[in-house]
Amino acid sequence: MLRNALWEGLIAGAAGVAAMTVGEKIEQAVTGRPNSHVPGRVLARLTGASESAGQHSTTLNWTMHFGQGIALGVLRSVMAEVGLRGPLASSKFTVVRLTNDQILENATGVGAPPQTWPRSELAIDVLHKSVYGFVTGAVADALAARRGLGPGGRHAERVPGRHSDVGPLPRGSG
Repeated sequence: MLRNALWEGLIAGAAGVAAMTVGEKIEQAVTGRPNSHVPGRVLARLTGASESAGQHSTTLNWTMHFGQGIALGVLRSVMAEVGLRGPLASSKFTVVRLTNDQILENATGVGAPPQTWPRSELAIDVLHKSVYGFVTGAVADALAARRGLGPGGRHAERVPGRHSDVGPLPRGSG
């Protein structure tokens, strides 16, 4: 199970971060919002690298942006493997993604708690992380569904009063 979760999670995380990035670029083109350099500054502080501007900063920014999204996909894949699937699981995972950002940004002194942000900035961040969470979840769920319900889903089928609606999607749906 863990081997499947690792590789499938990396794939799911990559799909999620790619979708989030495309969405961010579209939103930036519409709103005129500039690129955020927070991910690169966080990585610089975590590794002791220079936070200087230029190509080095861009490399750190993309490394953290994609690396974090791809790595967290493994957690969502573990969720799918054990039977935590669907929109509710993706909602929970989105909160984990947002929390992960905030822990790293606040621990390094790069960011401030979200409750201090302008509401429009917070809404944009939640929107983009939601895209990431739900795309990552859809891919992780689809990959895990090839092997059935997972332990949680199988347990739900055996316990009276419970139902299992986390199985594979019928062909042609979703």
